[in-house]
Amino acid sequence: MQTDRILLRHWYDSDAEALYKYASDPDVGMRAGWPPHKSVEESLEIIRTVFAIPTIWAIVLKETSEPIGCMGYMPEWEMNLPARDGEPLVGYWIGKPHWNKGICTEALQLMLDHIHRETNYTSLIGSHYIDNPASGRVMKKCGFKATGETAIDEEQYSGNNHVMRIMRCELQLRKGVIS
Repeated sequence: MQTDRILLRHWYDSDAEALYKYASDPDVGMRAGWPPHKSVEESLEIIRTVFAIPTIWAIVLKETSEPIGCMGYMPEWEMNLPARDGEPLVGYWIGKPHWNKGICTEALQLMLDHIHRETNYTSLIGSHYIDNPASGRVMKKCGFKATGETAIDEEQYSGNNHVMRIMRCELQLRKGVIS
């Protein structure tokens, strides 16, 4: 999947250094709900396990061929969100030097178009921490609507609960959303 500026492709072992470069930044992981990576070896292990799911892709900047973030959906994921039966969870993140450039919005729209064409899913669920409104704006631009809020126990990362805004995208209603 690609646009003029980005490519969504599967992760390779050779991406471990680039992943570590961005995923070791505490501002990136904490906004996405995971602790910063501590080593290139840890990043490689994430590529081989978590990112090995076929519906997770590296966001690659075509200009540099470097993976700068991640986009994906998980058809079966244990979550404490009010998902409908069989409704996939959408998730994404991007390296801090690439924030506020529209890249996540572009990547999410690309993936949603793919899901609409290639699957029978009718809706997707996503969430963002309320103290990370930029992530909510990405989803809103792509047709997601806020459906409520919930507290998620993030004690393992931050020592407290975080409030998350729940958002849902009805795929059949996405017509007319920016493409």
